[in-house]
Amino acid sequence: MTAQRHASKVHAFSRALCAGLALLMAAAPIQAQPVGLPSMGSASAAELSPSLERTLGDAIMEQGRRDPSYIPDADVNQYLTDMGRRLAAHASGGASQRITVFGVRDAQINAFALPGGYIGVNSGLVVAAETESELASVVAHEIGHVTQRHIARGMTQRSQSSGVMMAALAGALLAALSGSGDLAMGVAAFGQAAAVDQQLGFSRQAEQEADRAGFEMMRKSGFDPQGMVRMFNQLGNAARLNEGAGGGVYTSTHPLSIQRMSDIQNRVREAPTVRYQDSDAFWYIRAKLRVLQARDNQAQRNALDRLQLDARNTTGVKQSAAWYGLAYAARQRQDLVAAQSALANAEKGGHSSPQMAALSIQLALDRGEQAQALQLAQAAAARWPDNQGLALTRIEAMQKTGRDAEAEAALAPLIKKWPELPRLYQLQAQSQERLGKQVDARRTMATYYELTGALPTAVEQLQQARSMSRDFYVQSELDVKIRTLKERLKSDRELLERFKKS
Repeated sequence: MTAQRHASKVHAFSRALCAGLALLMAAAPIQAQPVGLPSMGSASAAELSPSLERTLGDAIMEQGRRDPSYIPDADVNQYLTDMGRRLAAHASGGASQRITVFGVRDAQINAFALPGGYIGVNSGLVVAAETESELASVVAHEIGHVTQRHIARGMTQRSQSSGVMMAALAGALLAALSGSGDLAMGVAAFGQAAAVDQQLGFSRQAEQEADRAGFEMMRKSGFDPQGMVRMFNQLGNAARLNEGAGGGVYTSTHPLSIQRMSDIQNRVREAPTVRYQDSDAFWYIRAKLRVLQARDNQAQRNALDRLQLDARNTTGVKQSAAWYGLAYAARQRQDLVAAQSALANAEKGGHSSPQMAALSIQLALDRGEQAQALQLAQAAAARWPDNQGLALTRIEAMQKTGRDAEAEAALAPLIKKWPELPRLYQLQAQSQERLGKQVDARRTMATYYELTGALPTAVEQLQQARSMSRDFYVQSELDVKIRTLKERLKSDRELLERFKKS
């Protein structure tokens, strides 16, 4: 990672962050970038322990989820996180943080790591990848930065600018923890987080460490290590095409030196040949992201042109995915006839996927065919029980057909299966509220807010539930939970105060 990398991160989430970043830069001039990693002695290790790093990451993500560039799509984020955790399972010594990968709506080819094991992947990176192994190579590189603790080490660099930046970030996050954070605070926190990271300036040695760690994760996970070489070549070509044009591509933030390229090429030559079969999910997610990242009319036309080209000139799952992308785009513009026609083409040849099934259910609901939608949802959930997006679509179909009692019952095993998926709790609370279970609804929403990092709001929900209940045992349970969350808030504030005063 380099200074330019995290300036690009500002663009990756929202151009609006630039204003806050500029103000911060005025207050803290950039110092010379470090050429190596600082020593991780006992003092710096204490300043940014894994628990504090996670606290920072959670607080930043709570703000980031409010940004319009964040992609709150279960299919996209489950696919990316599954890939990240598959890779991290083979990290040397194990991953120091639980890896969570999320999508960002941005056509630029980029990816980045935040404190606490959070990794953002731009839609443009997924769309640019010609194979799943190419995408995995970049995700693995970012995980390499996490497992090597490059972020933690860089953030404990005691330069004047990083100290001021860290204090500003801590101040913004403290405001969020106090419950005073709003969308403007979210923008400020992300801008300040980007500004802090801009000071890290990881050395070439650190980049090469991340390459090597990523290469080993790819090899042990079964991906084709050649994908890293192909991606390096593609990124190098993109950098040359964008030279002098502001670029913003991944290579402007991860300079591809001859040494790095040669090192990976040598490792690939020494490794056994791997024949990796891309998953079907890669192609369907890639098609969805091609549509999602198109923000203006010209970009939308370009996306449709490319999908139509692929629909004509490819075969098999690639062709099916292209038709799925066209169907997804048609539904977005509310052309249900075109969407159904494109989806029928995607299904030709016997192709099927949970993404197509979810779209079929949504189209049935759009047409008012509620009984058919529910029937499709039940059949699809039985066929693909491990797909989060499809599970959510099934619950939403139940709720839209007035079956809240069934939805609440169906959510219980899903929550047990995926206890970290916030949307499940939100849906459960909605059904509970409509069923007149007001105390349960607020307890459930408290869990939703806790999982998304909004601890003050979680406490408020529990306090509302406490005031509504007349059951002594329920009140006692709520008192314990409220006290636990308040203690956690206090601990988080104390940790952040340390940075604010440093």
